[in-house]
Formats: sequence, C-alpha cells, structure tokens
Amino acid sequence: MTVLDSFLQYGIKFVLFAAVAGLGIFLGKKLRDRSDAKKKINE
Repeated sequence: MTVLDSFLQYGIKFVLFAAVAGLGIFLGKKLRDRSDAKKKINE
C-alpha cells in the first residue's frame, strides 16, 4: 500500500507542476502579445 501511496503522491505533484508550467507558458504568451501590440501602436 505504501508503494501505491507514494506513486499517487508523485502523480499529484506531477499534475500540479504541469498545470503551473502550462499556466506560465499561457500567461507569458499573453503578456508578450500585449507588449508587442503596445509597441506597434507607439511606432
């Protein structure tokens, strides 16, 4: 049972870290697009 618990714990951590990474990528792209749009307006 401890092996299963350990595997479940690592699985939950993996899912959380993957979600945070995905959110970071998404947010970074949005901020970059916003920044690029502002630069085009100023030119």
